[in-house]
Amino acid sequence: MTVALIHHPVVDKNGQTIAAAVTGLDLHDISRAAKTYGVGAFYVVTPLEDQQELVRRIVGHWVDGAGARYNPDRRRALEMIRLKPSFEAVLEELEQGGAPRPKVVVTSARMGNNDMDYASLRALVSDNTPVVLLFGTAWGMADTLLEAADYRLAAICGGSTYNHLSVRSAVSIILDRLLGDER
Repeated sequence: MTVALIHHPVVDKNGQTIAAAVTGLDLHDISRAAKTYGVGAFYVVTPLEDQQELVRRIVGHWVDGAGARYNPDRRRALEMIRLKPSFEAVLEELEQGGAPRPKVVVTSARMGNNDMDYASLRALVSDNTPVVLLFGTAWGMADTLLEAADYRLAAICGGSTYNHLSVRSAVSIILDRLLGDER
């Protein structure tokens, strides 16, 4: 399984399509969760050149710079990050060498009709079906991306009416539900 953090196309609180800013916390925390749960790669998707440069600087510090020597465990996690300008570029890379197109699974805090449950996605992953799991930043992925996916995973429900987790928290919860030890 592969994880992709989408910064464009996402929507703002008014529903307008935007490109969201990358945060260092997301890079660190999501790569660490992905490494912990054995995810194959963590893609960061942004078309913005300044944001791409920010990702390169942060990753460079922890993979090749002083951070790599200071904290080798962090290095191992951040080495998983792959930077791409679009989700289409992610798919192109995943399909290189004749690899089958992965099933695209989107996540959302909004409930939808016919959302895939965790057991069904767990079964798909355990059958070694290539899967790329998309997480949106800002106020979530734009409808164009949601509608183009093969599946939409059921939203995380915490038992209250409040439902606005940080994306890094949502990634950790979902990876644990899909790949965690059920002890």
